[in-house]
Order: sequence, then structure tokens, then C-alpha cells
Amino acid sequence: MIPLSVLDLVTVREGGTVAHALGITVETARAAERAGYKRYWVAEHHGMEGIAGGATSVVLAHLGNATSTIRIGAGGIMLPNHTPYVIAEQFGTLAALFPGRVDLGLGRAAGADGRLALALRKDIVGAAERFPQDVVELRARFAGQAVGGVASPQASGVEVEMWMLGSSLFGAQLAAMLGLPYAFASHFAPALLEEAARIYRERFQPSETLDRPYFMAAINLLAADTDEEARYLATSVDQSFVALRTGTPIKLPPPVRGYRESLPAARRAMLEQVRSVSAIGSPATVRQEVEVFVARTGADELIVSMATFDPAAQQRSLALTMDALR
Repeated sequence: MIPLSVLDLVTVREGGTVAHALGITVETARAAERAGYKRYWVAEHHGMEGIAGGATSVVLAHLGNATSTIRIGAGGIMLPNHTPYVIAEQFGTLAALFPGRVDLGLGRAAGADGRLALALRKDIVGAAERFPQDVVELRARFAGQAVGGVASPQASGVEVEMWMLGSSLFGAQLAAMLGLPYAFASHFAPALLEEAARIYRERFQPSETLDRPYFMAAINLLAADTDEEARYLATSVDQSFVALRTGTPIKLPPPVRGYRESLPAARRAMLEQVRSVSAIGSPATVRQEVEVFVARTGADELIVSMATFDPAAQQRSLALTMDALR
């Protein structure tokens, strides 16, 4: 059975608060651990009303205390928003608190629009151009090197599993060059999935931490008792995505029957394209669609993403999926 992991945006539901969302994330992480998922990742996004995972390392500390065996990690940290030194300190501290359980996925995007640069007091464009050098510096700090003559005691020699994330070919090339595991964001950017996987595998150079390519693909996944129920529950995320892509991000709304059919043709086509990497339906349907996706991509691991307005439905989906794929 292919390893399965979970990507959580710490979703804020309509009528809910950040505190409420964090409580749901804890319960969902515990459900994932009980079901046998390998990792539980939280993504860094900023300035979005419906996503509360921006202080990613703080959320991970909370999840680490609430669980005992599942790996916890960033999927990912948007490194241009930070300095490598600070991230080394944060994730070195997490690794000291939860040894053998911490992943650090790194992305080059800002995780918000251009106004974020002013809020962060950062030259995000310049920082994105320095991204490869910053990744190398971060890895050196975990290896115990005093980069620039400044040591990082919290990071030195700790066990943090570094990953490269991406939705384009850039991340695939950098992951291959540095010998890092690579996760592709095919759950929202499927267009370059096969090409990115091919480039990563063809150009991979073994490193001290990884001797062969290891490729993770993200998939929108929601299991329920029937195909109809699963498609209905998934309309909450459909609504959120359309709102985001049209410049009006919202908190996660309740599901709506017939939502896709109600959309104008252009928006429906946009939604169907971006959701083309999905497994939504009964356990039998999910199993079939996952098997097809794994055969298509040759992925070594899948990371699943899909929030539901009712948290219990999301947690039940995790259990149904694991049972179906066993």
C-alpha cells in the first residue's frame, strides 16, 4: 500500500474562528494518526480569512503535543518570507521537542499577494531569487555549520527531514540537484505534474540523506458512503476555490447541492481543470481513482487534501480512505 499523508490548511469555517479552526485541526491530526497516515502537514498562507496556518511552526508545536507517532511538518514554509537562520531555529526547536517526527517542506512562493511584502518588511522578489542559496544555507545549518561565522545551536545536528515543494518545474530541478525528496502541488496546479516528476527523476543526484528519488503527489480526496454524498460535501471547497480565484476569498461555506452545475461555463471549466487531480466518492470509487493516479504518476507517496464544513465528515473520510486502500 502506498503511504498516505495529510495536508491541512487549518481551515476556518463560516461562522467559526481561528481558535475553532485550530481545535478542529488537532482532532483531525489525531484522527489521521489513528487511521495510520504517515505525515500531517500544515501550509503557510497569509492574509486569507479562511486559512489559519500562517504561524506554521506554532501550529506544528501544538499538533506535536496533541499526537505521539505521526510525523508533523510544513507543507510548506515559504522561505522567501523568512530568513534561513530563523527557520533553522524554529524547526530545530521542533525537532528537539518531537525527535524523529519533524518535516520541513520549502516553497518559493510568498503565500499571499504583493501586499504581503510590505506587511513582512521583506523584499520578497529578491528573496525568491535567493531561494536556492537559502535552501543550501538552511541545510548547512542543520548539518552543524556556522554559516557566515554564526552558529545555530538549536538546529545543529538535529534530525529534520527537508523537502522541496513545487507547482512548476523549478522546484523539480532544485530538488533533483540537491538530492531532496520532492512534493508536487497537483491538488491545485496539475498542469505540469508529469513533466515535473520526469525531470526530478531524470536529474536526481544522490545526497547524504537520500540515495534515490522520492516523489510525493498531492491529490484532492474525499470519501463518503456514496459518490453523491462525497460530491456534495466537496462543494464547500469548490465554492472556496472559485471565490479565491475570482479575488474574493471566503471562509469555508456549507455545501450546496448542484453547485458546479450552477456555475457559468467559464468558471465551471476553471474548477474542473484545477480539480482534475481528485478522488471523490464512495470508498470503491476512491480506491479506483487513487490506483489510476498512482499508476499514472508512479508516486512514492500521496498527500491528500480536502476540508469539509462538518469536521466529522473530513475525519471519517480519512478513515474510509485508509480502509479502502488497504
